[in-house]
Amino acid sequence: MVLQIDNVTKKFGKFTAVDQLSLKIPEGEIFGFLGANGAGKTTTFRMILGLIDQTEGKIRWNDEVIDYSKTDYIGYLPEERGLYPKMKVKEQMVYLGRLRGMDKKKVIKELNYWLERFKIEGYLEKKVEELSKGNQQKIQFISSVINQPKLLILDEPFSGLDPVNVELLKDAVIELKNKGTTIVFSSHQMSTVEELCEHLCIMQNGRPIVHGALTDIKRGFGKKNLLIHADFNLDFLSEIPGVLKAKEVTEGVRLQIEDESVSQTILTAIQDKGFVRKFDLLEPSLNDIFIEKVGESYV
Repeated sequence: MVLQIDNVTKKFGKFTAVDQLSLKIPEGEIFGFLGANGAGKTTTFRMILGLIDQTEGKIRWNDEVIDYSKTDYIGYLPEERGLYPKMKVKEQMVYLGRLRGMDKKKVIKELNYWLERFKIEGYLEKKVEELSKGNQQKIQFISSVINQPKLLILDEPFSGLDPVNVELLKDAVIELKNKGTTIVFSSHQMSTVEELCEHLCIMQNGRPIVHGALTDIKRGFGKKNLLIHADFNLDFLSEIPGVLKAKEVTEGVRLQIEDESVSQTILTAIQDKGFVRKFDLLEPSLNDIFIEKVGESYV
């Protein structure tokens, strides 16, 4: 099933939250949405889910409009968490599962699987308010996948989690993808998007400013990074033509250069000055691309 967004615009009065957005997201793929707060990501998710109507354009899933009849096949983790704090985990999941057409036995089977998967088996009869923030987030995630959705939308799923729990959730997302679930998610964690996504869209002021395969986006960016660690002062490298930025890091100095050919000029300039411990030519990171396209003030 393909999720297709064609020339979608959403206006709230005179304010345009999403402006002429067109995307095609294939079945079984993890697709990343990036952008500063207010870029239009959450509004796009809510339009996909049919929670709000678009002003213009069409959204289709398998060539059909997403409506209430299809909610049994969709999972959604909103950025604003919405669990019932006074309810126990088990009764909450049974309630949510029944709303999606599941019988109690199947809900309990899925719930037990995910509780074990997230190493929180003992929380079945606990109230949500008794759990830590991280474990509440795990339960919220479980609520979005309890029905084995074919389309899963995750709005900032990793925010507020420690590194161990981020890895647990990432592994779960990859597992779902490998089982055929189409996953669309937003995140401010560039390294996570870079690790999980083949395709992505960077939005600014409601418009897509970068869109496509991650490999193509990096290739099209052109600029490279060069990491050098030496036992002599490297400050003079910032004056070499083609060096755009120089930043001291724990490993030495990190240079942004116009293209790969500049690295040869730099290598010639340093080869007789002392011992060079590291000289690595690196692809641009997604963080580099995001900062340049969206602006340093947002990061």
